[in-house]
Amino acid sequence: MLISTKGRYALRVMVELAGFEKEVYVPLKQIADRQNISEKYLESILVILTKAGMIDGLRGRNGGYRLNRDASQYHIGEILRLTEPSLAPVACLSCGSNPCENASSCKTLPMWKKLQTLIGEYLDSVSLADLLEPGSPKFLE
Repeated sequence: MLISTKGRYALRVMVELAGFEKEVYVPLKQIADRQNISEKYLESILVILTKAGMIDGLRGRNGGYRLNRDASQYHIGEILRLTEPSLAPVACLSCGSNPCENASSCKTLPMWKKLQTLIGEYLDSVSLADLLEPGSPKFLE
């Protein structure tokens, strides 16, 4: 599993927004500057997050983007699933992939399935609020 720049940037944007009061709309340019992401690329990520209902966007002079729930209610897994084609550790477990012709006799498949479950469970256990606390126990286990 390799997380793309889109997934990594989406997480950075969400953490950035989590650092502001919930009522504050943060301008796209400010996010782009602080995170060193091109405005055009950032806009494509914000569209995904907005359409999914993860953030609110407001146009106009005082416009920008904000979280629409508490940072503890956002889990990393849900953010990455919006931006990544798959979180599967191997191609044969990716959504939409053709079943491997060796799947019925593959001795390694159960291990890959377990790894996929562990990855998903871990990513779903970490919230944006956890990322705001570098010393969180979630990262020390």
